[in-house]
Amino acid sequence: MLGSNARPAVARFWAPVVTRLARAGVTPDMVTITGTVGAVASAVFLIGTGHLFWGAFAVTVFVLLDMLDGALARARGGGSVFGAVLDSTGDRAADAAIFGALAWWFSGAGGNRLLVLLALVCLVLGVLTSYVKARAEGVGLSCDVGIVERTERLILVLVGTGFTGLGIPYAVHVALWVLLAGSAITVGQRFLAVRRAAAGRPLPVPPSPPAS
Repeated sequence: MLGSNARPAVARFWAPVVTRLARAGVTPDMVTITGTVGAVASAVFLIGTGHLFWGAFAVTVFVLLDMLDGALARARGGGSVFGAVLDSTGDRAADAAIFGALAWWFSGAGGNRLLVLLALVCLVLGVLTSYVKARAEGVGLSCDVGIVERTERLILVLVGTGFTGLGIPYAVHVALWVLLAGSAITVGQRFLAVRRAAAGRPLPVPPSPPAS
């Protein structure tokens, strides 16, 4: 998948920046928070007000920071459990802001109820894609499958949004339809992967508390 295949190239690109940030005492959590706040603000105040091209551009810049925080964590000797939770939460917040901003714009001045529906369905499918994996890993199963992960999801929605902002007709329509289909397939792939990996295994029973 694109997200996994792009990591070595991204690591080489960010290496000089990561070195300087680590020396300056910048922490991965600082980068995560900056990227999340920037992406959410760009989505709400640019995409949500109809500035589709500049909104997509600004969100892309801040989303790139999501690739930087992991590299910075490794350069500082490894990430933390809190940092991992913060990063995942920030990803969900940014994704929700992007699709929510599209739904807001097209439900008002953008005037397209079909795009509102597509954006909301893509948002729900994106949440399910992430949740199935997280829940599977929570019970000790691997779930690294699917044709549309977060990287592909962001590329599709931001490219479609940006092209629409440049006046290319139906760009966001095509992007959201492709994303909807790919996300639905991904959710199905993950459920099947979990079913095969579980193979009838019972849910682990937590130990009983000691008698007082």
